[in-house]
Amino acid sequence: MELTTLCYIEKDDKYLMLHRVSKKNDVNKDKWIGVGGHFESGESPEDCLLREVKEETGLTLTSYRFRGILTFNFNDNESEYICLYTADGFEGELRECDEGTLEWVPKDEIDNLNLWTGDKIFFDLLRKDAPFFSLKLQYQGDTLIGCELDGKQI
Repeated sequence: MELTTLCYIEKDDKYLMLHRVSKKNDVNKDKWIGVGGHFESGESPEDCLLREVKEETGLTLTSYRFRGILTFNFNDNESEYICLYTADGFEGELRECDEGTLEWVPKDEIDNLNLWTGDKIFFDLLRKDAPFFSLKLQYQGDTLIGCELDGKQI
């Protein structure tokens, strides 16, 4: 079981997106995602969030919100549980990321990017300011083959 965080930082009606083009053997290769990463021993979700955002962007979050939990099942790999956050306050200067290219993307253009299909589902939930949610996504390769929201098939 993997535990990770994923954060979408907001500014001027845009999200900070990471175009994953740098890592080899990357399940997210060429996809656009938020910033975040794997928990280290003893970390809470917030500890992981703050550390990963700082490492990947140079920014220190000052205002953030835990929006939901994503269960990401890819092929026959072990499940990944992703703590999904949005953040609307930060300090510091954006720096280059060694995992890809960081870019501020207008929220209304997000769906035009090369995203995981399930990401479009949770972006819709974020747009609607949905209450805390649990989204289970089952993939075979890049194809979404199953999706449950709060335990119900959608």
